[in-house]
Amino acid sequence: MLQSVVTAGYAAIVAGMDKTERLFAVMDALRRHRRPVTAAVLAEEQGVSVRTLYRDVQTLIGLGAPIDGEAGVGYVLRPGFFLPPLMFSADELEALVLGARWVQSQPDAGLSTAAGNALGKIATASPDDLKDRIADTGIWPVMMRGDLDPAPVLGLARDLMRRERALRLGYADEKGERTDREVWPVQIAYYEGKQIIVAWCCLRGGFRNFRTDRVVAAEATDQPYGRRRSDLSREWRALMAEKYPGWGR
Repeated sequence: MLQSVVTAGYAAIVAGMDKTERLFAVMDALRRHRRPVTAAVLAEEQGVSVRTLYRDVQTLIGLGAPIDGEAGVGYVLRPGFFLPPLMFSADELEALVLGARWVQSQPDAGLSTAAGNALGKIATASPDDLKDRIADTGIWPVMMRGDLDPAPVLGLARDLMRRERALRLGYADEKGERTDREVWPVQIAYYEGKQIIVAWCCLRGGFRNFRTDRVVAAEATDQPYGRRRSDLSREWRALMAEKYPGWGR
């Protein structure tokens, strides 16, 4: 019943859109789907008829949008396509600014700088000048701690995750005793007061959590992971779900 009310409400909103707004909404929907999605599903999401959805997709293709697929099979946006963020609702803009400001407060220098750059690009890539709105959304993340010391290992771990290369760590336990090991970074958790690198530890033969404040040495290697990171990530998530029922939902 609730879903029907939401769908009907959304359909009413979409009905009030002009065609340009509707085309942007279709592009947003395609970006959200990583696999081909049928016209029926897209039409339901947009609150329009399947016939209207077909026409909208053909219009987008005619305008140069790299959409693959056909009626009855499904549509997908080809990888690598970039569409400047020309339209944001007030909620979308506030969510982006809030998230970027939180990232700017983290000890990961690379991500902090990137967050500020992203806000600048969003402001200038829109037909409306959003600089004033971004500067004063009235929403700020509140950090219940002081400034964090820089943690260069975070940027290093992110780079190695992308390239699937091992990280050589010098790591101290709670007693300060150091061990040296190679790990395959899988995930990074950014807590407010600390950061944790989840990795497959070659020394222990299993997943381990490494606190960045206990990393005493870090060095990149050219040694590839023994398994795909995507497979390791799925296995870790399955272990977490088994250990903590309901985790990740």
